[in-house]
Amino acid sequence: MNESASSSMTMLEAALNLEEKGKAYYERAALDVRSPLGREMLDALMREEIVHMDRIRLIAGALKAEHAWTAQWKNLDVDRNEVNAIFNKMAREHKTMIRAEASDLDVLKFGIDLELESIAFYEDYLKRALDPQEKEFLSRIIGEERGHHASLMDMQLFLTNPQAWYSEHEHSSLDGA
Repeated sequence: MNESASSSMTMLEAALNLEEKGKAYYERAALDVRSPLGREMLDALMREEIVHMDRIRLIAGALKAEHAWTAQWKNLDVDRNEVNAIFNKMAREHKTMIRAEASDLDVLKFGIDLELESIAFYEDYLKRALDPQEKEFLSRIIGEERGHHASLMDMQLFLTNPQAWYSEHEHSSLDGA
């Protein structure tokens, strides 16, 4: 295995560990959170982490066999529409004020931190990546991790300040302002 492929394998092993950690956390957290929508959100994020793990394994297999990056990983996509659908459901079903459970907010805070850790990890490797396929993979996964982070931040805002969330997402304006 050449030096570039070896460096990529090191990154992929660490990335797989990070994604497994995320999957395990979301799986456990979905059982602990009281909010049904929070459970749906965490379950959707867990499934996206599984897609990330599948991609990483596919890339690692190709690197071991062919000693080069291939484009096969691009066939494994996450379904961001699912997370958007959860928020649309939230907006329809929960027009009244919601009280956040402290434990739910703790779960979200840890998830937010976990996603920030993932983003920093992938951004660090993107700076050093040489292979165009590797750069594309890292750019895509960074975007998806940022999407996870934004989803968790949205859920946190919804649970702590539903009025602000509705104002932001329904693009309502203030009369007379």
